[in-house]
Amino acid sequence: MSDRETPSLARDRAEVASFQDEAHGPLARLHYFLHANPTAAPLIVLLLSLLAFGLVAGERFFTPFNFSLIIQQVTVIGILGVAQTLIIITAGIDLSVAAIMVLSSVVMGRLGVVYGLPVGFALMAGFAVGTLCGLVNGFLITRLRLPPFIVTLGTWSIFFALNLWYSDAQTLRSSDIDRLAPLLKFFGERVGIFGAQFTYGSFLMIGLFALFWYILNWTAWGRHIYAVGDDKDAAELSGIRTDRTLISVYAVAGAICALGGWIAIGRLGSVSPQSFYEGNLDAITAVVIGGCSLFGGRGSILGTLIGALTVGVFRSGLKLAGVEVLWQEFTVGLLIIVAVALDQWIRKVST
Repeated sequence: MSDRETPSLARDRAEVASFQDEAHGPLARLHYFLHANPTAAPLIVLLLSLLAFGLVAGERFFTPFNFSLIIQQVTVIGILGVAQTLIIITAGIDLSVAAIMVLSSVVMGRLGVVYGLPVGFALMAGFAVGTLCGLVNGFLITRLRLPPFIVTLGTWSIFFALNLWYSDAQTLRSSDIDRLAPLLKFFGERVGIFGAQFTYGSFLMIGLFALFWYILNWTAWGRHIYAVGDDKDAAELSGIRTDRTLISVYAVAGAICALGGWIAIGRLGSVSPQSFYEGNLDAITAVVIGGCSLFGGRGSILGTLIGALTVGVFRSGLKLAGVEVLWQEFTVGLLIIVAVALDQWIRKVST
């Protein structure tokens, strides 16, 4: 009997050995590394992008001026990306972040310039409006149990309509802001470092990413955000008040958007009710390229920063290489699809 079983046992051992080799092969090790380090994939993409565009665009790409310009260009989108990251980690999405930002900036501008109120009061009013808009989103999602996509798609239109109504669709000029409320343009002021020009808004963006990296990794609220996005039912059973967590996330995101509105005034030098109209899509792009899963529960705030910089590098490099704007957008869209496909692959293999 034992002699007849020997070939079968040998085949079983061979199959087990083959499975173990495959499980510990290069592909599996790569997957484990990417799964354990969410920022690894976007960082690799960013480094390869820098190398590729350095070769294509030549010396003009690797200059302090170009790098500082890239950072300035992604500052507002990076701020919106912070807000979007918090929401996407909870397995939600917010299509209204740009509308909240613009509405907040219009409130700040009109109160400070048109109505001549103290700038401090105008800023606080803008932050209050942004936070209130976020609370509206959070309330509709948690209390009425409406899908985040549908809710924020609707509020995106509502907030932009309110913005155009309140502003009379008129832009506040830079000269009027300089004369009546110069503090509104504070984050647009520049400082020179090693031959490059950086705005105060860029420094604030970096500080905001650092702050929320700490919050998400070292505070109970941050752990609750990940838990809600990973499995809301399990989070409730563990004692987390999921609805309260979600409302707080949307409220904080609204306040961050208001901060982005203040920075946008400095970036543009004016208050335009029609600026950054597609900022929500750019923010989602940065978050997705940064490795944050649209299914929730997985992602890194630093990955969003890398994603925003990657988009900036792509657009700058393609522009310096003489590529038309149409194909720049095509390339960024292709990059989004690749990022989502990579996220799907990581999740599939990990299960």
